[in-house]
Amino acid sequence: MILDPFIEFGFLRRALVGCLALSLSAPPLGVFLMLRRMSLAGDALSHGMLPGIALAFVLFGLSVPALAVGGLLAGLVLALGAGALARGTGGREDSALAALYLTALAAGVAIISWRGSAVELSQLLFGSVLGVDDAALLLMAGAASATLVFLSFAWRPLVLECFDPAFARAVGLRGSRWHLGFLALVVVNLVAALQAVGTLMAVGLMMLPAIAARHWARGIGGMVAVAVLLALLASIAGLAASARLDVPSGPAIILAAAALWVLSVAFGPVDGMLARLRPHRHLSG
Repeated sequence: MILDPFIEFGFLRRALVGCLALSLSAPPLGVFLMLRRMSLAGDALSHGMLPGIALAFVLFGLSVPALAVGGLLAGLVLALGAGALARGTGGREDSALAALYLTALAAGVAIISWRGSAVELSQLLFGSVLGVDDAALLLMAGAASATLVFLSFAWRPLVLECFDPAFARAVGLRGSRWHLGFLALVVVNLVAALQAVGTLMAVGLMMLPAIAARHWARGIGGMVAVAVLLALLASIAGLAASARLDVPSGPAIILAAAALWVLSVAFGPVDGMLARLRPHRHLSG
């Protein structure tokens, strides 16, 4: 039942390959966002990309390179702008980020609604497996490759910054550079996910598997491995459901990831609900 749609439809196989590539790169970034208490920053960045995507759509139509460049520039401007506003006004960065992304989201929807049809608006916001052409597939593969290469060099600095930022500064670790590179790759992965899951759903494939993984492992390596596995399962199940139920691919994939998160919360061995109800070994007997 699950594999038949992929055997029958070539466009679905192309979308699956792209989503599997993103499932290797986006969840590890989600784990680090979660450990840095920046889970909502990914959501803000995914919404903040919309004005750039909207302007690219108005000027160039549904061109994958144009949409990717527009979304990337808008996401980077949002990330850097929030930090600049926070430093310039003395306020909190999360407050500036919230104000900017809400403004950006409204502006992006208004631009697309002004010049596009309801079908095109739905495709940009929620994704479409039909939109995953060769250019989109190359973008997904490139984003995944760049992310994995970056993490191979940045793993130790990012882990150190998560758990002991004072020691990282003491040993001369240039955390700001790693942080900016990390945020840039978050934006790149969100842009790459645009065609398959849409701008509003892109962060779900990054964060839901990462949040669910904390219920299955305690170490960072274990959490990353489980998050990738859950993202792979969600991609396969979501795309199969999208084809059979005729629903947008973005919501289908994210609902599959949400179902895996619910199961993790209920049955995960690390702080899962069932595990917390069991008596601890030293209290039993």
